[in-house]
Amino acid sequence: MHRGKGMKFVGDSRVPANRKPNIPKDYSEFPGKTEAFWPNFLLKEWMVGSVFLVGYIALAIAHPSPLERVADPTDTLYIPLPDWYFLFLYQLLKYTYASGPYNVIGAVVIPGLAFTALLLAPFLDQGPERRPSKRPITTGMMLLSIAAIVHLTWFSVATHDWEAAAEQGKIVKEVEVDKNAEGYAIYTAQSCIGCHGDNLQGVTGVGPALVGGGFDAEHVSNVAVNGIGDMAAGIFKGTDEELKVLSEFIAEVSSK
Repeated sequence: MHRGKGMKFVGDSRVPANRKPNIPKDYSEFPGKTEAFWPNFLLKEWMVGSVFLVGYIALAIAHPSPLERVADPTDTLYIPLPDWYFLFLYQLLKYTYASGPYNVIGAVVIPGLAFTALLLAPFLDQGPERRPSKRPITTGMMLLSIAAIVHLTWFSVATHDWEAAAEQGKIVKEVEVDKNAEGYAIYTAQSCIGCHGDNLQGVTGVGPALVGGGFDAEHVSNVAVNGIGDMAAGIFKGTDEELKVLSEFIAEVSSK
């Protein structure tokens, strides 16, 4: 009997003869149609995300966020400003139709409709094409959203009073003020405290800080009598001796 004669081999198509590693299907024959999620698509996402992450880290190190003074709940003149990525909503609330009695429209209704439309965009246009020109609905919605956000953000930056914002959030050097001194008693009696604060730190939108200003006694005396800027003349109502004591007191604190 010859070897193999009379023997039959039965093959099962469910069992591959040669086992191959789990290699994703080659989609090069169908460009622009689809691709394997792992690792092709996911790897691209990770690479793009890594570039942006490194960029943001470098930007944060090179230009750290500016700090402001400690929040004062009693300061009703302070105007808060949101971070740059919310400036478009901040600008939206300045318009008549989205502020005041219509604040709900600007804060809830308009942003809600916009984000709902973006969420529904994939369901409104389910075409297989990947070119933006072949998908007018989703492309138009995205371009409109980007244009609105860019315009509102730019307009908010262009119209904001950055000098006043820097002044109201300025970190003032803390100096221990002798509140038992005669000069401080005159300072309080002449109502200077209402514009310059109990520690001469200034009041936002009313009066500047006197601490660390480097003012001499002669300059303080002249301003108290003749005024300067928004400060009217003749506010000081005391005697010459009181003016001298007050000027020397403020000059001493100002030099610290």
